[in-house]
Parts: sequence; structure tokens; C-alpha cells
Amino acid sequence: MVSANQTASVTEFVLLGFSAYPNLEKTFFVLILLMYVAILLGNGVLILVTVSNSHLHTPMYFFLGNLSFLDICYTTSSVPLILDSFLTPRKTICFSACTVQMFLSFAMGATECVLLSLMAFDRYVAICNPLRYPVVMSKAAYVPMAAGSWVAGSTASMVQTSLAMRLPFCGDNIINHFTCEILAVLKLTCADISVNVISMGVTNVIFLGVPVLFISFSYVFIIATILRIPSAEGRKKAFSTCSAHLTVVIVFYGTILFMYGKPKSKAPLGEDKEDLADKLISLFYGVVTPMLNPIIYSLRNKDVKAAVRNLVLVFQKRFPQ
Repeated sequence: MVSANQTASVTEFVLLGFSAYPNLEKTFFVLILLMYVAILLGNGVLILVTVSNSHLHTPMYFFLGNLSFLDICYTTSSVPLILDSFLTPRKTICFSACTVQMFLSFAMGATECVLLSLMAFDRYVAICNPLRYPVVMSKAAYVPMAAGSWVAGSTASMVQTSLAMRLPFCGDNIINHFTCEILAVLKLTCADISVNVISMGVTNVIFLGVPVLFISFSYVFIIATILRIPSAEGRKKAFSTCSAHLTVVIVFYGTILFMYGKPKSKAPLGEDKEDLADKLISLFYGVVTPMLNPIIYSLRNKDVKAAVRNLVLVFQKRFPQ
């Protein structure tokens, strides 16, 4: 009964965010707002061109459209909350809203891991087995693949969120983060979280470890196949079809590995600087990476650049100055 009462008494959480650095809040508000607008515009344009341009109705661009939609959903689940925290003196979020935000951010992150591995598989089949590509990556195959990634990510998030929010929260309700990040929320519980730790470890292996290994092995075979191409022009053309995806993978997983794998400072004087660094890295993962994805694909992909130019020309014809 005590646990039930303690859980019921928690109606809201306090998000610290960057409140310890009030001089930086206005600067961060402007920067994050501009990046969020860039995310909506950049990923929105990518979705529009992949849907409207018949030349981009292929598995790779179907996955890319899903990735862009996912980035919009992921940032929309957290960025408005971050922006609001910069404007209000009391940075609180109710229990139910925190649960929803935690579910959405975890689901989008897990889904993106699976999507990136599917995109690697698509490039592997296209380069290593081009004759079988139309059969292996038919519409009957790649649409269920993409749908499965969303289902898998949402299921994993539902399990982790329900396990976290069923725990009793007593005493401190201050989350040392700018969103309801699941690890930060678990630190506030007054119960045994061994089940959560084990389930989180299993989920990390499935949605982080397995995709990283799958992508790594895929690119080992891809690079080996490209190096066997006799002409330099052929090698360049083959590599250009997967260079954008490889860049996105390096930025995405590199940020995650650095965020959770870097050593913690043991010096008391360095804790404040480390806390700020952790939040900046998390912000980079949550905002900068989704903003970079459409830029990377636009700059390193001729088909996307041509489709965007055609879209601009159509827009200019319909709405002449």
C-alpha cells in the first residue's frame, strides 16, 4: 500500500534541463528552434520528393522516406518540450505526458536502429547480388520490412516504458535531463530495478548490438565487392550509392557510443562540466543528427538532388513571382 500511495503522489516531474546555466538558455532556445525548423523542412522535402517523384519509388528511397518521417516524429516528441522549458520558470511535466514522451522517444530510437540495418541490407543486395535485387527487394518484401521495424520499435518501447512507470517514485522527482529520458527516470525510483536493467540490456543487444554487427558485416561484403570492380568509374559509382547511408550510420551510432561509452569523471570539480557535456551530447543526438540526415542525403545523392531541383521548378511554375 505504501508503494501504491507513493506512486499515486507523483503527479509531475521537474526537468532540470539547462536551468543551471541560465545565461545559455536564450542562446539554446534560438539554436534549437532554428534546427527544429530545419528538421521539419529538410525531412519534409525528402518525404515529398520520395513520394511525388516516380524515379524514387525504389526500396532505398522508401526506407529513406520512413527515416525522414521517423526523424520528424522523434524530434516532435521532445523538442517542443525542450523549447517550452526555456520559456517557463517552472520546468515541469505531468506523469502521463512524461510516459508518452518516454514511449515515443524510445520507440523512434529503436525503430531507427532497425531501419538503418534494413537500408544496409538493401545496399548489400543491390551491390553484391544485383541480378537478384528485383526479387529479393520487391514491394511485397520491403514494405513489410519497414512496417516490421515500426512494430518492433514500438513493442520494445512499450515493454520498457511499462516496466519503468509501474515502479514507485518517492522523494525526489527532479529529472536531471531536458526530456523524460528512461535512464534518468529510473534513477528516481525507490524500488529494485534489476528487472529493468536486465530487460534494458537485452533490448540494447537486440536493437543496438545486432544492427551494428549486421551493418558492419554488410559493408565488409559491399566494400569487398566494390574493390573487385575493374574500372575506377565503376567503383566510384557503386560506392556513391551507399556513401550517404554509411555517413548517416557513422554519425548516428558514433554519437550513441560516445554518449554512453565515454568514461565518467571521478573529480568532484569536473562533475558540473561533465553534466553539461552529457546534455550537449544528448542534444546533438536528439536534434543535430535528424537535421544532418536530409543534408547528407541531399549533398551525396544525385537522384535526390535532381528530384529536389525538379520540385523547385514545379513550385516556381505554379507560383510565379
